[in-house]
Parts: sequence; C-alpha cells; structure tokens
Amino acid sequence: MSERRIFVSAAVITDAAGRVLVVRKHGTSVFMQPGGKPEAGESAAEALARELYEELGLVVAADELEPLGRFESDAANEPGHRVVAEAFRTTAEPGAVAVRAEIAELRWITPPDVPTMALAPLSLDHLLAIAWP
Repeated sequence: MSERRIFVSAAVITDAAGRVLVVRKHGTSVFMQPGGKPEAGESAAEALARELYEELGLVVAADELEPLGRFESDAANEPGHRVVAEAFRTTAEPGAVAVRAEIAELRWITPPDVPTMALAPLSLDHLLAIAWP
C-alpha cells in the first residue's frame, strides 16, 4: 500500500536576530513551520499568503515570498501519510505575528532549541537546515 500524500505550502520565517518561527496547532504536540493546504485555484504562494494571514495575522503578498523548492517528509500529525511542501522564505518581526485560527502556540527558536522540542519531520529534515545553513 502506498503512503498518502498531503500537499501544503510552508513558510520559513526568520526575524532580524536569525530566529525561526514555528507553530503548534490546537490538539497537537508537534511544532512545525506555518502554512497549510491550498484551496481550489490557489497557487502555492497564494495559499501560503492566505494561511499566514489566517493563522498569524501576518500580511505578505504572494509575490514577495521567496520560493525554496519542494520537500517531502513523514507527516507530523497524520500517521501513514507523507507531507509534500512547497516552501517559501519570508521575514517578520515578533510583534507582527500573533496566535490565531487553529494555532495554539508560536515560538521563535534558535538552533540550541531544536533538541529540546518536538518538531515535525519536515522542519527537522529540510526547512530548519535552510534557515540555518
């Protein structure tokens, strides 16, 4: 049986201090990059711009997001699924984001925080390495 794939758009958001924003959704224990699933007719960047506003109140235009590529890992919250993410980079300052919608918690992290946190495989395998090469 082949694994099911979940297609999402994900953001690597850094601040001026080089920290990376991760979020935890209600009912989960794992932190991940903000983002979500595209709706019908949306490009990956349009979906991410919408999700960032809905989840964090962050206003960013789709054409201002820097494409990073497509990455695949085990899904954090859906056993037996793989997540396929179109990833983009942007910047924000802590005062520009707030917990909204399905987000329960947000954290700005640095490399020493990584071993102390439950992080999604996509973040660990791919996206944090882009943020901190």
